Amino acid sequence: MAMKIRIGIILMLISAFLTATGQLIWKIGVNNFMFLPIGFLFYGFGAIFMIKSFEKEKLVVAYPLMCTSYLISMYYGNFFLNEIITPNKIIAVILIIIGVFFNSYDK
Repeated sequence: MAMKIRIGIILMLISAFLTATGQLIWKIGVNNFMFLPIGFLFYGFGAIFMIKSFEKEKLVVAYPLMCTSYLISMYYGNFFLNEIITPNKIIAVILIIIGVFFNSYDK
């Protein structure tokens, strides 16, 4: 049986990536103001992808996927900002992802 590609879900995951990236660039831009407009661009494109996702997918399915930005932000914090990933943070993100999976599953 062929699996149907759900464009709305893909668009929302792209939105989560773009908004998390925009927020990282804002954080970097606190010390270097030339990065702030780039952060706004990423965040703005994330909003556009979110709106397009809502056109293609049910709100109940698409919006919880925005929580994947927590996972992306945790990675960014560790990789770019040298923030420590503790076991509690990992457990919290896993619980969020499990909740999103159960909430987003729709036949």
